[in-house]
Amino acid sequence: MEYLPAVEMDFPTGSEVTASVIWLHGLGADGNDFAPIVPQLGISDATGVRFIFPHAPSIPVTINNGFVMPAWYDIKQLDVDRHVDEEQLRQSAQWVHDLIERELERGIDSERIIIAGFSQGGAVAFEAALTYPKPLAGIMALSTYFATATSIDIQPVQNTIPILICHGTFDPVVPEALGRKSVATLQNLGFNPEYESYPMEHAVCPQQIADIGSWLRRILD
Repeated sequence: MEYLPAVEMDFPTGSEVTASVIWLHGLGADGNDFAPIVPQLGISDATGVRFIFPHAPSIPVTINNGFVMPAWYDIKQLDVDRHVDEEQLRQSAQWVHDLIERELERGIDSERIIIAGFSQGGAVAFEAALTYPKPLAGIMALSTYFATATSIDIQPVQNTIPILICHGTFDPVVPEALGRKSVATLQNLGFNPEYESYPMEHAVCPQQIADIGSWLRRILD
């Protein structure tokens, strides 16, 4: 099978890998975007985590005048409801499912696999994790929105999955209101997401990195 190309890091180096984090970048970026923060997450030698940062394919993006760039799906309008190409989004989610299956083949239990994503990568993370038919360890959604909230077919096995949602209060790209809307939507669906906000724009900040590390250790240690 052909998988998405990706940056992979086993951390700490030389440790036995017992868990995996599949982490999706945002629009116009690539898998190198979040790799530099891995050493800042405080992963213990006893845990051993494989971080997988896939590269999205390059496609035309309508909101950028059809310019071809790395993207998990096309965004057709930058309105509050984010008109996106759901078929492309679901295809990206399927590619994530393929990466999960590869981790299972490598000996990682599904309940030790976290799906994470920033911005449109986070929208794919919601879709991919909540539709996967085996229990996963968690979802980490950063500066994002729940694009398929009204069409998703959630697998009951994910009903108690831990979810961390983080957002910048000054985000001009994905307004914080969309992050809070994701929280409310998930709560209405019976989930219990954790929510953290930070005085930042469409980015990550040191306190958030510390909080992400703490959450990952709590889920995986």
